[in-house]
Amino acid sequence: MDGVILSFLLVKVFYPVIVWKTFEEAGYKGYQSLIPVYNFYIWLKIIKKPLWWLLLVFVPFIAYFMLFLFVVETAKCYKKNDLGHLALAAIVSFIYLPYLGFSKKETYTHPDQLPPFKKSTAREWVDAIIFAVVAASIIRMFVFEAYTIPTSSMEKSLLVGDFLFVSKVAYGPRAPETPLSFPFVHHTLPLTKNTKSFVEWIKFPYYRYPGFTKIKNNDVVVFNYPEGDTVSTTFQSNASYYSLIRQFGYQRVNKDKRNFGEIIYRPVDKRENYIKRCIGIAGDVVEVKEGIVYVNGKKNNDPGIKQLSYRLKTNGQKINNRVFDQLGITEKPSYNSLTNEYILTLTEKSAKEIIKLPNVTEVTPYLTPANAYFEQEAYKYLFPYDTNYQWTVDNYGPITIPKSGQVIELTPENLPLYERLITVFEGNILEEKNGKIYINHTEATTYTPKMDYFWMMGDNRHNSADSRFWGYVPEDHVVGKASFVWLSLDKSKSLFNGKIRWNKLLRRIK
Repeated sequence: MDGVILSFLLVKVFYPVIVWKTFEEAGYKGYQSLIPVYNFYIWLKIIKKPLWWLLLVFVPFIAYFMLFLFVVETAKCYKKNDLGHLALAAIVSFIYLPYLGFSKKETYTHPDQLPPFKKSTAREWVDAIIFAVVAASIIRMFVFEAYTIPTSSMEKSLLVGDFLFVSKVAYGPRAPETPLSFPFVHHTLPLTKNTKSFVEWIKFPYYRYPGFTKIKNNDVVVFNYPEGDTVSTTFQSNASYYSLIRQFGYQRVNKDKRNFGEIIYRPVDKRENYIKRCIGIAGDVVEVKEGIVYVNGKKNNDPGIKQLSYRLKTNGQKINNRVFDQLGITEKPSYNSLTNEYILTLTEKSAKEIIKLPNVTEVTPYLTPANAYFEQEAYKYLFPYDTNYQWTVDNYGPITIPKSGQVIELTPENLPLYERLITVFEGNILEEKNGKIYINHTEATTYTPKMDYFWMMGDNRHNSADSRFWGYVPEDHVVGKASFVWLSLDKSKSLFNGKIRWNKLLRRIK
């Protein structure tokens, strides 16, 4: 955290140091660019802008936009009015503005003495578009972001085709780790398959601005995929790099480019966005018994509409597909004609309705018993991927969610629960030698997390890749709170035949 505060001060308070030479050219002392607050006051006089700008320089989020304006107006004082030079100033200001100041070919001119610059109509449009893009990017980065539900992991609480807003200010927006990126694109450039939309040679440490609230149990949260740091470009987030390693081995995954593509790294804020319900917050004990979730020993009664897989038996007569539509069963059922059985994804309500059909003889939850751990090779795909923890998707835990400052006792047996936390999430070197644990080359019997962690699960319990499969979600991966659905489209329907789900529009997310 000290490093974060130091970086924040360097960027926000001492940023004018990049125009030290410009201060001198304008008739001021260069060292005045180092005096907090006063340095921005002098800078405003140099570019001749209203003093009320000074108030906005230290307002969270808006400050980034103001710095952009300071830089552009300074470049104009060197008669750099074309878009190329202004873009250069905005993107690499810490290089370009010192160059302008120290270059013998460039001369500072006070705005009052600058020759008039006549903008063409096209240029005025371009400037307006750039302004809009910058403003929208800041809003997207710090206030709210539009998001689309791509999978059925949260059905029926959230539907495939729901368009929602994610509040960044709810939990506090993150400062961007990779600030230089293509606008409105997450991690890959449009019309390309693997080209990164960001550059990594400028990186900021993790910092989160204060928010209106903290993550609470059962909040619906958008976060960066915790296993998305390393990615196979062939599989992307459909199968994590680590699951591929467990299945096919390190050598094949990293050498077989034909089947696995390139293996690339993504910083935290450029990892795939996931949306789940926060079942457990830091310090909670989470357990799943026979498909029912318990938090701190009590049954978790969240406001979501939960679904499970059910085994349905008939008297030999198949169920009409229209019945599935009427009951809101959107996931395609599987049918075994030899046993007259369906495997269906149902809510508790639809399970009670479908049992009333005359050709249905039995409806029971299709749960994975605890003793099926080895039979299903759960150690290959369920966190923590170790036979000391013989859990299944429906009988999982108990597991304690790590909390910042809360000491964890480490043993060779429980180390798999915390190995990724210690190394990948918190950046330590972890070794195990002769039954002893070493962190950063020092023997350790305990570890104290620096961050809070969370346990995320989908409401569609049997069709959700969630914390049962990849473990804890660190606080620095949290993007924001899913707050409001503004549009809902059924991709299987046409525009004039139920495409828009009118009854699902403009609803709060619970």
